[in-house]
Amino acid sequence: MANHPSALKRQKQSAKKRLRNKSYKSAINTSMKKIFSALEEKDTTEAALNFQLTVAKLDSAVNKGILHRNTASRKISKLTRKYHASVS
Repeated sequence: MANHPSALKRQKQSAKKRLRNKSYKSAINTSMKKIFSALEEKDTTEAALNFQLTVAKLDSAVNKGILHRNTASRKISKLTRKYHASVS
């Protein structure tokens, strides 16, 4: 347990950041699942819409420092491969 005021403040900040990051990552995973389910159902319009939104969320997560750029790049690459393989 933190004893100094500065350590207590850092502990509060870390907890807030952890919750925000967890929420953002969960939203990204949910939107990825929506793409995969839309592709399985052959719904290309919904898959296209979710694809654009998910890529934007991943890029935003990198800019906010939530995800490492290589992680986001890997996920975007995976989505792009699956999306174009199913749509073509």
